[in-house]
Amino acid sequence: MALADPAGCAKGSEDSNPFPEIIELNVGGQVYITRHPTLVSVPGSLLWEMFTQKNVRSLARDSKGRFFVDRDGFLFRYILDYMRDRQLVLPEHFPERGRLQREAEYFMLPELVKLLAPKLSEQNSLGDDPCQSDPEEPSPGADSARSPTPAGATSGGASAAEGRRAGFITIGYRGSYTLGRDSQTDAKFRRVARIMVCGKTSLAKEVFGDTLNESRDPDRPPERYTSRYYLKFTFLEQAFDKLANAGFHMVACNSTGTCAFAHEQTDDRIWTSYTEYVFYRE
Repeated sequence: MALADPAGCAKGSEDSNPFPEIIELNVGGQVYITRHPTLVSVPGSLLWEMFTQKNVRSLARDSKGRFFVDRDGFLFRYILDYMRDRQLVLPEHFPERGRLQREAEYFMLPELVKLLAPKLSEQNSLGDDPCQSDPEEPSPGADSARSPTPAGATSGGASAAEGRRAGFITIGYRGSYTLGRDSQTDAKFRRVARIMVCGKTSLAKEVFGDTLNESRDPDRPPERYTSRYYLKFTFLEQAFDKLANAGFHMVACNSTGTCAFAHEQTDDRIWTSYTEYVFYRE
């Protein structure tokens, strides 16, 4: 019945260990389930200190009783993989090597920090670049710089425009609005919940930069397409301004609306809609 009293500190003995064999972690909103020996497999690390040296009651927990760690939940999977077998295996064209190195420093894993240190090798030179911008983006600009300048073209803004790649970006959002029984009355629009971004990863990052939330599709290579990105703000005009500044023009749009329900007392109808705007840059 020793496990029924979690008040003691773990001293390395299994008999006095207050932690269960299987541990649930909430890391930045992402839930992980792993074994206690995995978390303490690297002596001196932050997780080793948390789950061997600290009182179990002193550790933060979420509303469901999971141990909570306020770090990047998506990058933590690579931290946990490393602690399982001491190997670093990253996806091809991994764009967040610098951020993962920062996570390794936080969790006090010096060997992993060394593995993530920037290196220039023929095999992995792109993946080792700590910069979060797309690694292959300079090459199109270099190609355009080597191409002859058309007659009448000027340097500066014109050459910069020639270096940008063509492509489509689609902006989509779901919204709702209330329409009274008199169809001539003004519709009451509600707040836009989320603005989705669809298109090539490199173009989306070029246009929206840090305002692009990649948490739902973090390992997408630069030349692949995604429909899972969304923006960290909810103003369509801000998205349009960024697209216009990057040289994009709207070429199409469409919208659908569905009546969800009608209020019993006022007869006001709640409509839901989905709208898409398609932008193109030559």
